[in-house]
Amino acid sequence: MLNSTKRSWRSDKLSHLGSSIFSEVAHWKTEAQQAGLDIIYLWICSPDRSPTLEVRQVLSNATLREDSYSYPSSSGSRLFRAQAAAWMDHRFGVNVDPEQEVLMLMGSQDGLAHLALAICNPGEKVIVPDPGYPIYSGALAIAGVEPVYLPLRAENGFLPDLDSISEAVWQQAVFILLNFPGNPISTEVDLLFFEQLISLARKWNVLVVHDLAYSEMGFDGYRPLSILQVPGATDTAVEFHSFSKSFNMAGCRIGFLTGNREAIGALRELKSNIDYGVFDAIQEAAIAALQQAMSSPKDTGVASLYEQRRNVFVEALQEEGWSVPKPKATMFIWAQLPVRANLALPAWESRQFAHDLLLKTGVAVIPGDAFGHEGAGFIRIALVEEEDRLLEAARRIGGFIRGEVLSV
Repeated sequence: MLNSTKRSWRSDKLSHLGSSIFSEVAHWKTEAQQAGLDIIYLWICSPDRSPTLEVRQVLSNATLREDSYSYPSSSGSRLFRAQAAAWMDHRFGVNVDPEQEVLMLMGSQDGLAHLALAICNPGEKVIVPDPGYPIYSGALAIAGVEPVYLPLRAENGFLPDLDSISEAVWQQAVFILLNFPGNPISTEVDLLFFEQLISLARKWNVLVVHDLAYSEMGFDGYRPLSILQVPGATDTAVEFHSFSKSFNMAGCRIGFLTGNREAIGALRELKSNIDYGVFDAIQEAAIAALQQAMSSPKDTGVASLYEQRRNVFVEALQEEGWSVPKPKATMFIWAQLPVRANLALPAWESRQFAHDLLLKTGVAVIPGDAFGHEGAGFIRIALVEEEDRLLEAARRIGGFIRGEVLSV
């Protein structure tokens, strides 16, 4: 007898992914465009600048070569892995084996999405931050792994309270994933914090996974640290690095994982069954970017650009009556929602604020609750427009908070 029940061709796991908010904001954006609003894009964390001319020239030349179009190595070319290892030494004083302790990725999100599949079994547990980048928990849903959320709260400087993690959780966790400086919150840490984290991980035999996608975006003299700077950290830690933000190569989709060779070997084995790696021309461009960074003064690169944008935008918001803290790193402002000008109205909620701001002013931001329960009452603003547009965004936001009717 035929089964007349209509089958769903959509996995239940998809409901646990965090990308839905970006689709939702995109829908709001379309609605705002149809209403004739000029949109200021402060939501997606895609750099608005291109790689340097030298890097683009290397990419162009490699693309034109006839020998560039065979299958690349899924682990990354030896030249790429050797250059990544050399950069780790130059930037952090960390020595890693390019053969066993460096794995090329199609961007760090590729590795973040697949790591739990490679090193966890269904039903096991992983500790992730809340708020946290959506793929952190999304990857666990795909792998059938249970997340244990570690709150990041203002009263603790948005640092995780490692002492709050119970012995039962440590015993069951396969890995703990953290992100300093992070997305959406750009909290900085010192080497002492990393030493404490590594000590706990060793005690409980838990892998530490550190996402360092914003390593080159420190401000006010702050330079983000690698967790692998802790002596012996490669015994129990891996670290993700990205070219997207540091070198304006987001569309190239290239990054790498470095650290513990067993975890890297597991991810390498999984990915060898999934993809054939990154186009060789892009690998050559990434090598050029690392070489250029190693030959340049420490104060060059993307940090100065975003530090200036941060200063301009935060000071403009201050003039509009909304005080938000200046982050010490990354391309994001993590801002607690302002008080309504009309106190008779109920307090804003994150999603309502982001929705109404976009529909009334054309300024697109992401509600904080898209990054987890602890993000309620906040929004994330990405500094991915030029200064004149940031000043205009601040003007519109100020008018919106005051309840004014704006011309946009």
